Amino acid sequence: MKAAEGVYPPAPAADRAYLRWGLTEPLARPPRPTARTLALTPHTAGRALPRVMDHVPTHDRVVFLTYDDGADKDPRFVDMVRELRLPLSMFLTDSVAGPGYGHFARLHRLGAGIQNHTLDHRALSGLPYAGQRAEICGQQDRLGARLGLRPRLFRPPYGSYDTTTLRAASDCGISTLVLWRAAMTPTDLVYAHGAHHLRPGDIILIGPDETTGPSLRDRTVRALRRVQQRGLTVGRLEDYLR
Repeated sequence: MKAAEGVYPPAPAADRAYLRWGLTEPLARPPRPTARTLALTPHTAGRALPRVMDHVPTHDRVVFLTYDDGADKDPRFVDMVRELRLPLSMFLTDSVAGPGYGHFARLHRLGAGIQNHTLDHRALSGLPYAGQRAEICGQQDRLGARLGLRPRLFRPPYGSYDTTTLRAASDCGISTLVLWRAAMTPTDLVYAHGAHHLRPGDIILIGPDETTGPSLRDRTVRALRRVQQRGLTVGRLEDYLR
């Protein structure tokens, strides 16, 4: 596909890594995004709150892969990310990811974004401000101590949030609550709303599989096939949401 159409051809490769991971063609390189500032949500009580997004407004033919919790620590997944040069974002919960932060440090060195998914994966909507702030700021502090990072993106567990969540997230240094428009199930993509196919800018959740279904690697490959079928490629979410 031509660069003018928003997706660049794949970089030349000495091997055919994409075949090893079950793809029939290499992933196209994403275009360089145009830096611009996205608006925050409306002001509440005189303050601007974090924006809430499940889709990035862009004409670039990219979608974004996101992963939650941090339960899966398969070293072969790290190999896949490295060999495919796959951009992705990991939203980590300390009580799940905590025993294995070294795995996510390796992913981060490969370019993966590491973001906040609370300390203990509690549904936040309806909780008092102090409880929500403790969950969000506590994980900010933990990621800072373990990985030297202070995320700007946050995903509330179960997608559950309210205005108090936005206030607490703002006070913890969060700029964006990241939801998802499409989610990869053990069988296929499902869509939260809108068209039942991928569109440029869609945020995809490849969530933890609590069954004995396909591995994280297999679910990722299935999602990538759907991405390629739509003439899209994968971009880095952090390049678009700052």
